[in-house]
Amino acid sequence: MNKKKRVVADINITPFTDVVLVLLIIFMITTPMLSQHEIKINLPKVAENTERTEDKVIEISIDKDGFIYINKEQVHKDHFITLLKDKIEKEPNRPVVIKGDKDIKYDLVIAVMDMAKKAGVSKFGLAIDTVDKK
Repeated sequence: MNKKKRVVADINITPFTDVVLVLLIIFMITTPMLSQHEIKINLPKVAENTERTEDKVIEISIDKDGFIYINKEQVHKDHFITLLKDKIEKEPNRPVVIKGDKDIKYDLVIAVMDMAKKAGVSKFGLAIDTVDKK
């Protein structure tokens, strides 16, 4: 019997598959560990006897047409920084709250925040309405 030896030309992908599965398992194990650096804070609940802060803040409002108001007085964009500087100089520790209409472009809110920083505001926040859970 004369048997001819043939060369096998098939590609064996079993070792490649094993390596890919091991890498997948390593990524599945390490990915949740990356997100554990978050700081979890339990915020206090609003008490009934809390003081309202509306009188203690400088309120900047932006309506749906893009008009800017400081404490309910309409202000032109060109005079915004100077008027805000004047209010901050009178009471430097007073925080600023920005109330933007939900239909305005986000860019306008960012521009107002940038102008407030240029005016010297160090403490400010964004106001939102609370949602009633039923």
